[in-house]
Amino acid sequence: MKLIDILRTYLPELDPRKCKIHLAIWDGAENPLELYFQNNFDEWQTWQSRKNFQRDFVISLINLNRRNKWLFVGVFRSLSSQWYEERSLHQYELVRLPEAEEIIGRAIVDFPRPGRQSFLYAERWMDDIEFEELLPQRMTFGGFPGFSEIIISKAELDIIVNNSIESWRSALSSVSGIYLITDSATGRHYVGSASGSEGIWGRWCEYSINGHGGNNGLFELLQDNGINYSSNFQFSVLEVHDPISDIEIIRKREQRWKRVLLSIEFGLNEN
Repeated sequence: MKLIDILRTYLPELDPRKCKIHLAIWDGAENPLELYFQNNFDEWQTWQSRKNFQRDFVISLINLNRRNKWLFVGVFRSLSSQWYEERSLHQYELVRLPEAEEIIGRAIVDFPRPGRQSFLYAERWMDDIEFEELLPQRMTFGGFPGFSEIIISKAELDIIVNNSIESWRSALSSVSGIYLITDSATGRHYVGSASGSEGIWGRWCEYSINGHGGNNGLFELLQDNGINYSSNFQFSVLEVHDPISDIEIIRKREQRWKRVLLSIEFGLNEN
């Protein structure tokens, strides 16, 4: 199914010839996904260096992982624009249409970005935007909650890593520690440790990339069930250490947690 088919159930008269598509992508300076989580995306989108929204409507998508996955965040009516000399920017008056409110922040679409352009004429590209998934509730993501409060899915980890969400990156890279991966489909545990200059952040980035982080037990699990099985993984932190802690101390603590959780006998640790 196409995104345009979904949108027309809410806005039957929506004409792609009157729409621009805004592909909001992190440029290394401002992260549109973080801005969305902070409820600042709508205001940020109104400021443009060029006259990018000279059509009646704007369909806004935010990149989720720098590949082909996008979060639908609204259809906006473009009413007017004003040039601000002191900022060298145009500011648009954009009004979000309430009709599609039900799927804002919930609809995920697949769309290979055509080149580097972020503002597309909808009639040329809407038929290429495939509806992929409707989340049960609106995607939200707060700041780093504290090490003892971390319980995140693989999908959430991917968002954190791929968008380098600052509060998470800063906290997780500042500590070494012991972490837990739980297979939510079976309840089996994997206990791991992280040390070095990037701490837990560096280690979890590896899991985000390939799902197994180079661990034999997890690698074999994904080999048997497919890479998408990693969507069952849940990540948490058992304890944290100073990044300059003796690595032998961290390894001893890791072994203790393996004994506590029986992750060798009944889980995914091999030793």
